[in-house]
Amino acid sequence: MATEQLLQCRPGCLVLLLLLLASVMMCPLVWSSPPTTVGRPPELTLLAGAAEKGAVCLDGSPPAYQLERGFGSGSHSWLVYLEGGGWCSTVEACSKHTKSALGSSNFMEAVQLAGIFSKDQSQNSDFYNWNKVFVRYCDGASFSGDAEYEDQDGNRLFFRGLRIWEAIIDELMEKGLANAKQALLAGCSSGGLATLLHCDDFSARFPRKVAVKCFSDAGFFLDKKNIDGERFFRSVYNGVVHLQNVSKVLPKDCLAKMEPLDCFFPSELIKSINTPTFILNSGYDSWQIQNVLVPDESSPENSWLTCKANIRDCDSTQIEVLHGFRKTMVGDLKVVQDKEEWGLFIDSCFTHCQTPFKISWDSPISPRLGNKTISQAVGDWHFSRGQRVKEIDCEYPCNPTCSSQLPS
Repeated sequence: MATEQLLQCRPGCLVLLLLLLASVMMCPLVWSSPPTTVGRPPELTLLAGAAEKGAVCLDGSPPAYQLERGFGSGSHSWLVYLEGGGWCSTVEACSKHTKSALGSSNFMEAVQLAGIFSKDQSQNSDFYNWNKVFVRYCDGASFSGDAEYEDQDGNRLFFRGLRIWEAIIDELMEKGLANAKQALLAGCSSGGLATLLHCDDFSARFPRKVAVKCFSDAGFFLDKKNIDGERFFRSVYNGVVHLQNVSKVLPKDCLAKMEPLDCFFPSELIKSINTPTFILNSGYDSWQIQNVLVPDESSPENSWLTCKANIRDCDSTQIEVLHGFRKTMVGDLKVVQDKEEWGLFIDSCFTHCQTPFKISWDSPISPRLGNKTISQAVGDWHFSRGQRVKEIDCEYPCNPTCSSQLPS
C-alpha cells in the first residue's frame, strides 16, 4: 500500500541530506556559512560486538552512530540524538526495510548535520561545543522492540530496537558519557517518540547530581481520526506494538490500566515521565497532516491532495479540520502545564522536525514564539534562564514567522 510504504520512509530525519540540500536551494543566504565551519561529517561507528549482544538491525547487521567530540566548556556535556525514520508494522514492510538504511547499516553513510548539531556558536550558542551523538535508526519501532521473526522467504528479521538502545548507550558510557556533567536525550519524529519512551531510563543511568533532561522534536503523534472518520494511524501503531513486542519499554503504571497500544501514544507516555522534558512540535505538523489526518488510504479528493501538500492551498473548510487537529494536540498537552520543569514550543508552521535544520533552529526566518527562536527557547528552558518556557502558538495563519521555506 502506498501510504504504508510512506509511513516507513518519510517521517523524521532519514532524508536529512536531501532536505538539507533542498533547503540550501530555497534559501542560500540563510544556509550559507564559512567553509571552515563545514568540515567532514562525524565518522559512522558500528556498535562493537553487536551480534553477541543481540543488538542488531532488522537484517542482523550492527547498528551505528556518529560521535562528534565536544570541546572547551562543553567537554563534559552530551547530546544524544535519536534519528527518526518511521515504523514498519508488518513483516512485509520490515523485510523491505532490510534493503535500506532503515533496516541495515550496510546501506548507511555518514551524514553532515546542522541546527542543534552545529559547531558554530553564532548559530547554536548553547550546544555548539557539546559532545554530540547521532544514533542511527534501523529497527523500525522507535528503538523499542524485542522479538524475532521470519519472512515468507525464510529470512530472519530481528526486532531488536530495545537491545540497540541499551548497547549503544552502554558503549557511549565507556566513551565518556558516564562522566557527563549534563546530558540531553533528544530525537525527531519516530526518534522523538523514542526519546519519550527512553527518557526516564536514560536519566536513571546517571548520578542525581548530573543534570539530565529530554527533548522530543516532532514526536508527539496523535491518536486522531482521519478525514473519513477512521483511526488509520492507530492501526499502524497496533501493528508495530504487537509485531515487535514493545511492551518492555512502556510505563508500568500505564500498562496497569491501559492496553500497550494506548501506552505507545505520547499523550499517555508523558503522564508517566518524571525527567524534565521539552516538547517541540507544530500544531499543524506536516507529516501528520499528510499521513495521519489525510492518508492515501482515505482516498482524498484532489482538493485534499493539494491541501495536504501545502497548507496555503487549503480552503476554509479544510483549515477548520486542521484547526481541529491542533486543538486535539493542545488538549493532549495540558498535562505538561502542571509539570513545572517541562517546556513547550508548539508553533503553527506547516513543518516537521525543526531541530536538525539551521533554517528552523536559529536563523533570520526561524519560527518565533514569545519573540524567541526554537534555539533560544530550548536554551532558556535547559539552563533555567528566566521564567518557564511554555509557548503555544495561535491558530494558523496567525504567525508571520512561519516561513514557506521551512522543510515540510
